[in-house]
Amino acid sequence: MNARQLAFLALKQIDRQSAYTDVVLDRTLRQQKSLKPEDRGLFTELVYGIVRRQRSLDALIDQLGKKKARQQPPDLRLILQIGLYQLRYLDHIPPSAAVNTTVELAKTNSFKHLSGVVNGILRQYERLAQEGDPLKLPRDPIPRLGLLHSFPDWIIQLWWEEWGEEETEKLCIWFNKTPYLDLRINPLQTTREAVQEALNAQSLNVYALSGLPQGLRVEGKTGPIALLPGYGEGWWTVQDGSAQLVAHLLDPQPGEVVIDACAAPGGKTTHIAELMGDRGEIWACDRALKRLNHITGNQQRLKLHNIQTCGGDSRQFEQFIGKGDRVLLDAPCSGLGTLHRHPDIRWRQTPEKLAELVQLQRELLNHTATWVKPGGCLVYSTCTLNPQENEALVQDFLATHPQWHLQPPPPNFPVQNPAGWVKILPTKQDMDGFFMAKLVLEQ
Repeated sequence: MNARQLAFLALKQIDRQSAYTDVVLDRTLRQQKSLKPEDRGLFTELVYGIVRRQRSLDALIDQLGKKKARQQPPDLRLILQIGLYQLRYLDHIPPSAAVNTTVELAKTNSFKHLSGVVNGILRQYERLAQEGDPLKLPRDPIPRLGLLHSFPDWIIQLWWEEWGEEETEKLCIWFNKTPYLDLRINPLQTTREAVQEALNAQSLNVYALSGLPQGLRVEGKTGPIALLPGYGEGWWTVQDGSAQLVAHLLDPQPGEVVIDACAAPGGKTTHIAELMGDRGEIWACDRALKRLNHITGNQQRLKLHNIQTCGGDSRQFEQFIGKGDRVLLDAPCSGLGTLHRHPDIRWRQTPEKLAELVQLQRELLNHTATWVKPGGCLVYSTCTLNPQENEALVQDFLATHPQWHLQPPPPNFPVQNPAGWVKILPTKQDMDGFFMAKLVLEQ
C-alpha cells in the first residue's frame, strides 16, 4: 500500500474515531513493516502535517471549492487535504505529482465521479500560488494568526495576552515544526559518548544537549526507535530535554523515599531511579493502569530495580502521608507545550476543559503535599504554557499553605527565572514548553 493511501486510512481513523495521532501512526507503521523508508517518511509527514494544518487546509477548501470543507463528503475532504498539504507545505514533491496522485487517490476510494472536482481545486490552487498566497486571511490579528498557522483562536489569544504578537507568531511557527528526537542516556549502563558514537555510526547526526548531563538530540530519519543501537540493552530512553530537567530539579538522592504521583508511562520515574543510582525506594502511582504497566517494562529494559507501582487515584492515597523525602507531581495538564509532538491537542482542548484540569491539579497538589516529610520537597510540573495551570496554581497553594516556600533552582541550573520557578519557552530554549516549581516544607 502506498504512503498516500495509508495516510488517508490513518486520517480517517483520527477523524472518525477520535483516535490519537501518535497511536494510529505507531500502529500503522508496526503493521506495515515492508514500507520503504521514503514512504514511511512521507506517510508520517502527511498524517502529522495534515492534523496540524487542518484549519488552514479547510479554509483553502472553503475558498476554492463550491462547497465548504464541512459540507464535503468526509472522505473527499481528507483527500483534498492530502493534495493541498503537498502543494502548500512539501517543497520536495513536484506540483504535478501532488495533483495526479491525489486524483488517483480519489478514484481509488470511490470518488471517480468527483475526480474532476479534485483536479479542478488543486489546479486552481496551483494557478493562484504563482501570483501570491492563495489563502485569504482576515484583518483581525487573532484569527489571522490562527488561520495562517492553524491554531484555534483561543490558544492564540492565550499566548498573545502573555507574550504579545511577535512571540505568539514565533510560537506558532515553532509548534508546526517536526519535533526533535531527544534521548536520555542511562548512566548506570553506559556513557553519553558511547551512545553518541553508536548512533553516529548509523549515519545520524547526534549531539549533546547543553545543560543536560544525560541528554542527546538526534537529527535525521531514525527508522523504528526500538531498532536503534542500545535500545534493547537499556542504554537510553526517549525523553524531551524539558522533561529531563524535572528530575534534576527534584534532585533525588540515593537511599531516599521518592513518590511520583502521576507517573505513567514512567519517563521521569526511571530518570529518578537513575539519578538515585538505583538505591532507595520509589513509588510510581497512576490511575491509568494500562499505562502504569509501561513503567514495569521500561524498568526491566533499563535494568532498574527500586521502582514499585501503585495503581489508583493519587487524591485518595493515605498510605504515603508523611513518608516522602521528595514527591513529584507531574500533573495531568492541557499539554499546550507539546503541540508539535501531539498535534491533535490543539483541536481536543477547550477553555472549559482547562478549567476542569485546574481543579484536578489543585486537588492533586493539596493532597500530595501531605505525603512530604518535614524538610522534604515537592516538585510540581506541567508540559503546558497556560498560566492558570502553572504560576497561578502555585501562588494559590503558597498563599494557603504558609509552612511551604518556593525554592529557586541552583545557580548552575540551565533555565532560570527571577520568580523562582522554571518556565521553558520553546522559542527561547528550543525544547518542549514546560513549567516546574520546587516547593519545600519547613522542618
